[in-house]
Amino acid sequence: MATDSNENPHRNRAALVGLAALFFVPLMGAFWLYYAGGWRPAGSTNNGELITPIVTLSAAPVRDLDGAPLRENWLLGKWTLVYVTDTACDERCREALWTIRQTRLLLVDDVDRVQRLLLTRECCDRQFLAAEHPGLEVGQLDDETARNWAAQFPRVEGVPYIYIVDPLGNLMMRFDSRETPKGLLEDLKKLLKLSHIG
Repeated sequence: MATDSNENPHRNRAALVGLAALFFVPLMGAFWLYYAGGWRPAGSTNNGELITPIVTLSAAPVRDLDGAPLRENWLLGKWTLVYVTDTACDERCREALWTIRQTRLLLVDDVDRVQRLLLTRECCDRQFLAAEHPGLEVGQLDDETARNWAAQFPRVEGVPYIYIVDPLGNLMMRFDSRETPKGLLEDLKKLLKLSHIG
């Protein structure tokens, strides 16, 4: 049976226009939402706050509890979780150290890729640290040089931050230790998964 030759081109054109609309209408809608409608997807999935620009830390001019200087490259080669305090290690400090310790332990296979550092001006209950936090490095901020170096860690008064330093010595993220510790663990797991260093 013969078909009308004038009908086929119109049907074909309509099908082509319909198919094009199927692809281009959602695309145009997305462009409009993004550029004209002001809608933006979430910019990041991290729980902590990225430090921008990243601060490259020089060798730490601080001494340990026995008065010996930390070795020059101590911050290099591993990821480092750091807590900084200008006072003795109070309850807030102890909670932050607990979070740091537990976060590191929960990394299981990657536990050896992470080290811990407490920077404090007035130290410390050494028996408590030895019993509860074996392996924690303590740096004393007992002179102006050490305190000036520690000032590179951006702080807000009253906020107990835990900092993440990468294996190249870059201070890259801070995390409010009053938040759920799960957030710090998630961020650190992502960093370790993506990192080919440390």
